[in-house]
Amino acid sequence: MFTAQKNRKIPLLMGTQHPDNASVPFWAESAFISRGQEMEEIFQNFFELGCDEFMWDWEGKFADEAMIEKLLSVHLKPFQQEELGRDRFITLRVPNVWEEKTFKLARAYMSVLSASEFVNALGLNTPPVFEFILPMTTRADQLIHIQSTFRKMAKVHEEIFGSQNFGDGYIHIIPLIESVEDFAGAYTLLENFLILHKKEFGCYPPYMRVFIARSDPALNAGLVPAVLGSRLALREFYRIQNDFGIPIYPIIGAGSLPFRGGINPDNIERSLQQYKGCKTITVQSAFRYDYPVDQVKSAMKKIEEAFAEPEEIKYSDEEFAKVLELCDIFKKFYRPTIEKFSTMINQMAESVPSRRERVQHNGLFGYNRGVGEVSLPRAIKFTAACYSLGVPPEFIGTGRGLKVAKEKGLIPTLEDHFFTLRHELKHAGKFLNRENLAHYAKTEEWAQEIEEDIKLCEEILDIELGPDKDQHFLHRNVTSNIALKQRIGKDFSEDLVEAAILRKSLG
Repeated sequence: MFTAQKNRKIPLLMGTQHPDNASVPFWAESAFISRGQEMEEIFQNFFELGCDEFMWDWEGKFADEAMIEKLLSVHLKPFQQEELGRDRFITLRVPNVWEEKTFKLARAYMSVLSASEFVNALGLNTPPVFEFILPMTTRADQLIHIQSTFRKMAKVHEEIFGSQNFGDGYIHIIPLIESVEDFAGAYTLLENFLILHKKEFGCYPPYMRVFIARSDPALNAGLVPAVLGSRLALREFYRIQNDFGIPIYPIIGAGSLPFRGGINPDNIERSLQQYKGCKTITVQSAFRYDYPVDQVKSAMKKIEEAFAEPEEIKYSDEEFAKVLELCDIFKKFYRPTIEKFSTMINQMAESVPSRRERVQHNGLFGYNRGVGEVSLPRAIKFTAACYSLGVPPEFIGTGRGLKVAKEKGLIPTLEDHFFTLRHELKHAGKFLNRENLAHYAKTEEWAQEIEEDIKLCEEILDIELGPDKDQHFLHRNVTSNIALKQRIGKDFSEDLVEAAILRKSLG
């Protein structure tokens, strides 16, 4: 049953459980989605919206271990026509045991094995889950460890409970790469993995899917390095494909707001060009639940058309070095400002409502990733906190980075790789509250630096930032209320959600 999948369909639309929706899902009664609702969520995303893949998240949140059995027990007939593991795919994001103390990994393995037994008993011949996503992948041996320990678990299960037709106990593994530095080193990571895979299993995998994160690289290095980093990664993936002759299918994990990816139904045609080279696009909770269903479906069809045949990304070593230099330029301005801004961000993030049953997690800053002593919330609450203050994080370090890039003659390189820079900054700028920022700038150095960033963005890129339509002016007014209520100690939780609904994403 668990063997290398050689001729499988590669999905284009991956629904995820990222807790960034501001509004109530079309199929639910509350914006908060419990683990008991996972089964219904997956069914609705497959058969109402048309996702062909769903990321079942065991990292950082609680999961319903019997979800697949419940799903097929309640909705067997449609899955007899559209089989899991053949037509629709559930891909499990496992915890990273090197970064997060957890006891969930063994339970995740057993859930997948028991679900496979259940599916087999129903006469459906493919395992419902045969791919794992490993978050925060930094080393090739981590990927092999997940594959080899799953194989051992399958063998132990067979020895204890009798033959279950688990086959080779082989699970495909998807590295989720989450930092600019690791994007730049992606070739070495994948090369080492392929070498270790051949040693462990006697062959290369028939294909590889590789996952590019957009949220945490932005949280750690800023908007521009996160976008340029994805270009570094894509170039390295296709080098591996050409050198080893193994098909590579990149996944981009993009949220709705520009800071976390800029993929949303309102600007889908403009934003998609930034991610050519990818095969699979995540459609996260805000994308699916903060827009009318018909608009969501229309946007998803545009993704299917755009990414049916990925475009190979190629450029020279010299160009690669210039892109990496740009990442360093912008990151050096972003990080010091964030360290100064972190206290206010953390205070605001405490009021951002949860949308999933998460376990406590401080994000990459909490893993001592070399940014001083600063700890920040996860990327969604971080982004929500900044937007709720009327200070979109897209601008932090960007203006000063643009000034240096211009002095070094690197603006053409920037525009060659960040195609949507002006568009994304103008979109984020619609939610800028200059009055809030000016108030903070009277006493706070971080606010003074962000004011400089905004001024330089407007001057160098020749753009005008600020509210444009009625909902943007309403958002500005609501964020003014939030800032004032925070200062005088009044509750602003309803205002925070109102602002999120206006921008169609929590964070």
